[in-house]
Amino acid sequence: MIKGGCVAYLATMVEAQKEHPDLGGIRVVCEFSDVFPAELPGLPPDREIEFVIDLVSGAAPISKAPYRMAPVELKELKAQLQDLLDKEFVRPSMSPWGAPVLFVKKKDGTLRLCVDYRELNKVTVKNKYPLPRCDAPTSQEVTHPRTTPVLARLTLLTSWA
Repeated sequence: MIKGGCVAYLATMVEAQKEHPDLGGIRVVCEFSDVFPAELPGLPPDREIEFVIDLVSGAAPISKAPYRMAPVELKELKAQLQDLLDKEFVRPSMSPWGAPVLFVKKKDGTLRLCVDYRELNKVTVKNKYPLPRCDAPTSQEVTHPRTTPVLARLTLLTSWA
């Protein structure tokens, strides 16, 4: 017990975990390191299968006005868009469809670019088939989905961390 006038110090120790785990420590990444590039070069090559988004019949193109942004956000938007253009993840478009963007602050203070597709989603036909059952174990570590927590985090380098 500390009495009045005494100086006391308290130290606590906690096990800190990295917010963004190092991929080098993951066994599968080490085994197949040749398929995990240090930086994503661009979009994957064209495939034989074409995917489409089915629309509700009679749906007209939707284009929402952009949200207002602070000057700092506008500067960040230009930088992130330029980076996406340079990597060829996006390209200029004259499409009549459009959705506004906004930023969400990440834990580390950087800004994540998010596209608000809510209005566009309202005119898309939703899938009618159920998701596959996931009650069979996929590895020795997973015994049962209700008793064993399975946490997965997919990170695409720093862009989607």
